Amino acid sequence: MLARARPRSRASVQQPASAPLKPPTSDEGRKGRGRALSEADYKAVGAFRLALRKFAAFSEAAAQAAGVSSQQHQALLAIRAHGGPEPMSISDLAECLMIKNHSAVELVGRLVARGLVIRTPSEADRRRILLRLTPEAEAVLEEITRHNLRELGSTAPVLRDLLRTVRRIGKMGASHSGEG
Repeated sequence: MLARARPRSRASVQQPASAPLKPPTSDEGRKGRGRALSEADYKAVGAFRLALRKFAAFSEAAAQAAGVSSQQHQALLAIRAHGGPEPMSISDLAECLMIKNHSAVELVGRLVARGLVIRTPSEADRRRILLRLTPEAEAVLEEITRHNLRELGSTAPVLRDLLRTVRRIGKMGASHSGEG
C-alpha cells in the first residue's frame, strides 16, 4: 500500500511503503533519547535544511536555464543514474520520483516529445517500457549536473558539520542504551 505525501507539483505524488515520510509520533521520538540536544545540534540541522532548500532552488534554476523543468531534470537524472540490470522502466521512474504511474507516463511522454527520452519495450517482458536518454538529454543533464556539483562543493562544510553532529549523537545514544 502506498501512503500519500504532499504534492510538490501538478503530478500526483506518492511514497513507497518501504520509505514512509511521516515523522515519528511523540512517543517514538522519545524512545532511545540519550542526552538533551545542544544548541549546536539544532544549528547543524537548521543549516542542513537551509542548504537543502538553497540547493533545490539552485538546481531548479539550473534546470530552467538548460530548458527543462525541475521534474524533467529529476527524471533525466533518475534514468541516467539507474543501476538496474536493464534500463529504467516507467514504473521504476514513478517509484523513484514518488509520483503515480500515470503521472510518470505523462512526464515521459513530454520528454519523448522533446526528443530527450526514447521508449522501448523490454525484451524480457514486452509490456514493460524501458527508458533511454538521447544524446541531447545526455548533454542537457551533464550541463545541469556540472552546475549542481559545483554548488554542492560549496555545501560541503555544512554537510561535514551535520555528519559530525550525527556521529556524536549516535555515539551518545549508543553509550546510553548499553550498545557500542
